Amino acid sequence: MGNVLSDEKKQQVIALGRLGWPLRRIQDATGVRRETSSRYLHAAGIPIRPPRGWGHANAAKDPIADSVDPNAAKDPIPDRRGGADSNAAKDPIADSVPQPWPRGSRSPIASSCEPYRDIIEDALSRGRIAKAIWQDLVTQHGYTAKYASVGRFVRKLRGSRVKEPHAVIVTAPGEEAQVDYGEGPMVRDASTGKYRRTRLFVLTLGHSRKCVRLLTWRSSAKTWCELHETSFRRLGGASRIVVLDNLREGVLTPDIYDPSINPLFRDVLMHYGVVAMPCRVRDPDRKGKVESSVGHAQKMLRGLRFESIEDAQRHLDSWESRWADTRIHGTTKRQVSAMFAEEKPHLRPLPLEPFRYYRHGTRTVHLDGHVEIDGAYYSAPPGTIGHALRVQWDERRVRLLDTQTGELLREHVPQLRGRHRTREEDKPKRTPATTEQLLVRTRCAGKRIGAVALEIHTRDGEVGVRRIVGLLGLAKKHGALTVDDACAMALDVGVPTYRFVRQYIDKRVAPQISLKQIDPLIRDLTHYRDLIAHLTKESV
Repeated sequence: MGNVLSDEKKQQVIALGRLGWPLRRIQDATGVRRETSSRYLHAAGIPIRPPRGWGHANAAKDPIADSVDPNAAKDPIPDRRGGADSNAAKDPIADSVPQPWPRGSRSPIASSCEPYRDIIEDALSRGRIAKAIWQDLVTQHGYTAKYASVGRFVRKLRGSRVKEPHAVIVTAPGEEAQVDYGEGPMVRDASTGKYRRTRLFVLTLGHSRKCVRLLTWRSSAKTWCELHETSFRRLGGASRIVVLDNLREGVLTPDIYDPSINPLFRDVLMHYGVVAMPCRVRDPDRKGKVESSVGHAQKMLRGLRFESIEDAQRHLDSWESRWADTRIHGTTKRQVSAMFAEEKPHLRPLPLEPFRYYRHGTRTVHLDGHVEIDGAYYSAPPGTIGHALRVQWDERRVRLLDTQTGELLREHVPQLRGRHRTREEDKPKRTPATTEQLLVRTRCAGKRIGAVALEIHTRDGEVGVRRIVGLLGLAKKHGALTVDDACAMALDVGVPTYRFVRQYIDKRVAPQISLKQIDPLIRDLTHYRDLIAHLTKESV
């Protein structure tokens, strides 16, 4: 014989069943076993909700109810008074209980984000995070609820993530800053009219987590340094240490004990009194604060597009001041702007003048004792022929430095292309052995070739070594006999120069060359008219 409930307990079970409660929850609330509750609910014509089936009351059958005699629902269920309760489904008390919400309808206690469901789903499809979605709703749609409502709604749509723990590095105020690159938003390129991915530079102070975020199209050593300088100017000071990874703009040769810092980057940091500290290779956790800052900004910018990089930077600066600086940091539990106000007095003061940028490289000293920089030639100290020297140059100065010690060897004023800048002390007192060997090679190539080379060296000195090497190059290209004949003609007309010999050979080898290609200075001289006439007859 089945259990018989009191009228009060029976109405309670029926009321909870109409609310859509599962049998297990009804059992916990009323103390009535699930089998008994199932019989009374079936008798009242109320569908039983399966476990984890809210809104899906008709999706599955109750296995417990199916195990009961199918004719049990047709028979009256006796109560304690021995009567029959055949009108349980029409009980006025049970009828006053509200029906469960139909599937797809909205409950009065639904999330405040429900009116913005389409906006939130579209933002999630573009990779936006809950914090950014909430900020967009507040800014653009006048959303008044808290971030927690959006967070709960987003978690229901896509599920929650499990974060890995990371060690926290505590630094003193003004002691350390961390820098890194990330991916910026898509911005339309004015030159192509297409959207391009920008680069996001982030500098984060280790104590307050105050960030400077800048956008750029491309990266180089000079751009990397300019971004640091702009960041220092925005912060109003510089930290004592800059922690960076081993990208080429900052570190030439990674090494755990003695890394080779990019010379331009090193000098910029030295100008501001900052020391570079590269991380170990494949050890990004050392600069986890800037890694987190890069990820924070990338998530906020994900899915956004801008028509110019200036618009993108303005949007980033506005977000930085309104949201990033006013947030309560998850680790420090304090507002970022308040902590930065405490850290700012500890930053190093900025110099009065900005850094003067220069280009740098390595050049080999040629046989004439000069190095070539942007098409111009500058003398190096004696004894450095064939050696590699470090060079630095800008619009005002050209500097030659020792490769090993960095000692300044020579400093010159910039010269026009093709011109030489030679200091008096760099001129050799006697002909170097290498030049003597070069003259011997020209005499072996041809008697008249050697005579022209000697004339060039007598007139121009070591500066003419390049022209002598050019004569040997012509002999290798066109043959010694052809060049020797050209040198004979140059000696006959009294113009023993490399330029004359080259143009004469070009005219003999390629008669189709017009007379306009002959050097104007030679063409305009009176005593060269016979030579030009002679060349014209041969070409015809």
